[in-house]
Amino acid sequence: MKLLVTGGAGFIGSNFILFMLERHKDIQIINLDKLTYAGNLDNLADAMNDPRHVFIKGDICDRNFVEEIFVKYQIEGVIHFAAESHVDNSIKNPYAFIETNVMGTFTLLEVARNHWMNGVNTYKEQYKNARFHHISTDEVYGTLGEEGFFTEGTPYAPNSPYSASKASSDMLVRSYFHTYGMNVVTTNCSNNFGPRQHDEKLIPTIIRRALALEPIPIYGNGQNVRDWLYVVDHCRAIEKVFFKGISGETYLIGGHNEKTNIEVAQNICSVLDIQIPVPKNNRGITSYKQLIQFVDDRPGHDFRYGIDDHKLRKDLGFHLNFEFDRGIGETITYYLHGKTVKA
Repeated sequence: MKLLVTGGAGFIGSNFILFMLERHKDIQIINLDKLTYAGNLDNLADAMNDPRHVFIKGDICDRNFVEEIFVKYQIEGVIHFAAESHVDNSIKNPYAFIETNVMGTFTLLEVARNHWMNGVNTYKEQYKNARFHHISTDEVYGTLGEEGFFTEGTPYAPNSPYSASKASSDMLVRSYFHTYGMNVVTTNCSNNFGPRQHDEKLIPTIIRRALALEPIPIYGNGQNVRDWLYVVDHCRAIEKVFFKGISGETYLIGGHNEKTNIEVAQNICSVLDIQIPVPKNNRGITSYKQLIQFVDDRPGHDFRYGIDDHKLRKDLGFHLNFEFDRGIGETITYYLHGKTVKA
């Protein structure tokens, strides 16, 4: 199979490419990434010399360029990771999020439809099994109270420019199934963590600042709750949905690891206290936990996300391999030593 992966130099995309190359010897991956601040070719060091991996620098909004890739490589499947994804950045500069997340998704859908299909509900014979897999987020559903979970039937209620742009792209993908009969699937995941995540995200920030003996910023009172999904488990779920999911369906992917932000920070600091005790200093710091500081809350900060992934587990037989403590241990090991675990 010739598979186009967008955003493959980013956190989840790079982990997915390495996972797929390990698991599928007969696959060729065309990796299209613009290499913005969130993309890093170092994430793909283990794949750059693999003849089954082709890296192309480019913009998913450039239709002519994307069309050339589809023709040259005869793309048979798309897994679409490429997106602006940091909520804080979307508050400061929402335009980039609309351009990439909405218009970029639209461009990919249009190119794929025209390359794969002869008309409504009619695929070209050589592309009869072609599929478009759209990677999205649980943030499109808004926020939860102290109880309850998101399901595939939860109404959309995005609360940030980022989540609104992802909600818009989700709806575009849905429309291409219902209007054109295009073979699409969508997955909405909870918060990912693990190797190769960008420094701006919460868990890398906690690790980086702790080791530098710098203040660890936590929004508000630290009681916002997220469901943490280890990235390798996310890759496993994407693989399952791409090959086994029902066309037109959405599948939620959760980690079953709900933690408050302050719990996450304290957990990481506890591990670091054991593995790398705080060096002697003249500030009286004996535990990394002393570096935790509460800062002004993010505008429109969603209180809690929680996922019911019953559909994924029941219909496709998926199960998680990593609980939170194991995933955090692997993550810290990666940031300290650059080592990763096999799926």
